[in-house]
Amino acid sequence: MRESSIGLVSAHGENAAALEAAARLTAGAVDVLPEGRLAAQLARGEPLRVKFGVDPTSPDIHLGHCVVLNKLRAFQDEGHTVVLIIGDYTARVGDPSGRDETRPVLDAEQIEANAHTYKEQAFKVLDRERTELRRNSEWLAMESADLFDLVRRFTVARLLEREDFTRRIEAEEGISALELLYPVLQGYDSVAVDADVELGATDQTFNLLFARDVQEAYGLEPQSILTMPILVGTDGVRKMSKTYDNYVGVTDPPEEMFGKLMSIPDDVMGDYYRLLVGEELDTARHPGEAKRELARRLTDRFHGEGAGAKAEARFDQIHVRREVPDDLKTVRVQTGPEGKVHLPALMASEFGISSSEARRLIGQGGVKLDGEVVDGDAFDLDAAELDGKVLQVGKRRFLRIERA
Repeated sequence: MRESSIGLVSAHGENAAALEAAARLTAGAVDVLPEGRLAAQLARGEPLRVKFGVDPTSPDIHLGHCVVLNKLRAFQDEGHTVVLIIGDYTARVGDPSGRDETRPVLDAEQIEANAHTYKEQAFKVLDRERTELRRNSEWLAMESADLFDLVRRFTVARLLEREDFTRRIEAEEGISALELLYPVLQGYDSVAVDADVELGATDQTFNLLFARDVQEAYGLEPQSILTMPILVGTDGVRKMSKTYDNYVGVTDPPEEMFGKLMSIPDDVMGDYYRLLVGEELDTARHPGEAKRELARRLTDRFHGEGAGAKAEARFDQIHVRREVPDDLKTVRVQTGPEGKVHLPALMASEFGISSSEARRLIGQGGVKLDGEVVDGDAFDLDAAELDGKVLQVGKRRFLRIERA
């Protein structure tokens, strides 16, 4: 026998098959803990219950989420069951992992709306037939006596081992008692669904390990954990997040998805290939060609075969030849008082953004009419001035305006 990163390697029998499966399933992972545990679980020859929890704190899944979702799909393709937990209860608490402060707590209506879109978008990657969909409000909306029984099993000292809590203590920043409860509640999810394995990004390592403690406290066999790298956003600096406006959403229109992917810096392209396509970047290729292929393949993946080529043609028309798109939408606008059109409202209704975001874009010079930047204070424009003009928002959104 010889040693590997996942345990002892045997050349024969079921152990060899299990180790080969473990090697496939852990490819690209940062940590697989405890060492050798996953291979031992696979050697039993029984389907594993692979847990992934996500709090619906925003309405969209982006390519950063797909790093873990791709790995979950790999487990499904090997015959295992993914237990996808929508954290509709823990979303009320707010996970501070990797943050300097608690996330804003959403109201029930926002959480429910986000949960609906999350689960539908997740199935763009996951196999519905091998996915068990659960909400953690099923078991966390417990009686106070049960909650007390849960939290008394763990010490504050253990919870304060989290790096982000340590940073905040050193900076003399407050930590709420509710935040301390988050790892306990998330850990109890693993008890409720009898998880064999749990996946997450590297910023979730403490929570995933703590879930093992919770399982042991309830007399269960503790889960394995597998952490995946965090995908850097299109800015090439910070992790992909809607908060940082550096994300590529899985439901972004094809031309927008392609254009965003063409904007990523060359030096992070290798991570995108490795984490999203499952291949190593061919460094001998011209970066521009490699980036185009990446953008085509990912656009095809989420919008169907051929969508990438169409998006690329549109990209070249707009950004290379500087032409107005052929498929330009025409909108007939109604005028308000004194024959004015409120531009933020028009942008919000046509491009699916909020009025406040529309005003921000106008103020930042991100809106053009027939190629001319709209004045930062120009929210109400004469309909006569707009008639027949092309409105451009950002780099990829266009429409032609006609007066009704």
